Amino acid sequence: MKIDIIKFTQDKLLKLTKKKFSKIYITEYIIPIIDKIIQSKDNKFLISGSQGVGKSTLSILLKIVIEKIYKKKVMLLSIDNYYLSKAKRLKLAKKVHPLLVTRGVPGTHNIKKLYQDINQFNKQKFPISIPHFDKIKDDVTTKRNKISNAQILILEGWFCGSLPIRTKYLYKNINQLESKYDHNKVWRKYYNSMLKNEYKKVFNMFNKKIYMKPPSFKYILKWRSLQENNNANKSNSKNFMNKDRLKKFIQHYEKITKWMMKTMPDKVDMLIKIDKNQKIKRLIENNKL
Repeated sequence: MKIDIIKFTQDKLLKLTKKKFSKIYITEYIIPIIDKIIQSKDNKFLISGSQGVGKSTLSILLKIVIEKIYKKKVMLLSIDNYYLSKAKRLKLAKKVHPLLVTRGVPGTHNIKKLYQDINQFNKQKFPISIPHFDKIKDDVTTKRNKISNAQILILEGWFCGSLPIRTKYLYKNINQLESKYDHNKVWRKYYNSMLKNEYKKVFNMFNKKIYMKPPSFKYILKWRSLQENNNANKSNSKNFMNKDRLKKFIQHYEKITKWMMKTMPDKVDMLIKIDKNQKIKRLIENNKL
């Protein structure tokens, strides 16, 4: 019996988001993304976008639909699962700059392991053991996700594919965190150097890039607050960030996020514009996926 892809996708999106999306929405905005991936000659796709924009949800949905409808195994990697342990970030903070204790920016990931895992996929050498990071505990866990087979690879992450930041903008203080805690610019110079080198090496392994653009940075705090509450509810934990802590936390992400909003739309193969309600409002295909 043939599965109705639109109904199947609609049901899975409802399960993931607890929100009902119309069949017209699925047909206009989700099916074209799936089609482009399936029809592409490439088998590796990079999906990026700011915190709370919906990249993880979209990536999970793509994996579910492609595996069920097209019978192709998808290896889904989140750059968040490659964060360094708390102990390693503390060590880095002492060696380079105190702000590096906070996860997020380039330099706070086990980028060597991520490169190795993608390289293993390229060589089709399985199983591949994927690390796991607990955001509530803010630390690496012993849990591993073993991938035994995959034909398609998706890497998703908030700054995936970002270009290095131009010096003039890099040095300009855009929030209190930068002016108060990084007045000598050591932190931002370090993460930008990582972006130019180690991370560029990983991002260059992907020919096809998709960017989800928020309407404005001001919505990110609201979206991130919802995300934090959902994470806390799922784990039944009280160890989550309140609005004041989140406000400070997202300042770590602000410069790269705003830089990507300015530079990414013309550099990616597909631009997905998101509205203030976290829904897709437009798909723009710059190059054929």
